[in-house]
Amino acid sequence: MSGPETVRRHRRDDVAQVALRILDDHGLADLTMRRLAASLDVQPSALYWHFENKQTLIAELADRIVDAHPAPVDAVSDAGSDWRERTRVEAEALRDALLAYRDGAEVVSSTYALGLGSGRALTRLTDAVSVAGFDEATSRRAGTVLLHFILGHVSHEQQRMQYDSVGVLADGATDPFGREDQAQAFAFGVGLLVDGLAALSVR
Repeated sequence: MSGPETVRRHRRDDVAQVALRILDDHGLADLTMRRLAASLDVQPSALYWHFENKQTLIAELADRIVDAHPAPVDAVSDAGSDWRERTRVEAEALRDALLAYRDGAEVVSSTYALGLGSGRALTRLTDAVSVAGFDEATSRRAGTVLLHFILGHVSHEQQRMQYDSVGVLADGATDPFGREDQAQAFAFGVGLLVDGLAALSVR
């Protein structure tokens, strides 16, 4: 049996979990409501019982991606009142979260562009920066800059990995952003931003 009767037997969580599997298997471009409905054995229109439209579904996935890899409690505890270290810890945790899912950075980025989702990624970065004593507006701007860097960096990483996996890159092709270890490159970028904020804090 397909249709609303069947989809009601699926919880909202079930629908989101299947959508995440499709995302990992096929990528964001191929995560369609039709494909999702077929995986759940329902009509596409039945999915709107749980999600108003595809954008709200993607927003749900973005929240799940971010929440799946919170900053380690012990690392946050060790950082204490050291806002620099807390910011680095949160940035690294967000990178790990985005890398855990195919097109993770694109999913979260598109959600922010549409003004959807919980905004927890930005909140986590803003809260870490605010420990330095910046006013609310400055902390949020700094958190936004960090988030933009994280999304851009991870998006490049994921595109590169996908191109490598399908053999699109020509032999000897070089990465215009450098071929050093991506984790080290990421940490360097976050460090630059954090150092800039530290300089701002002493003015």
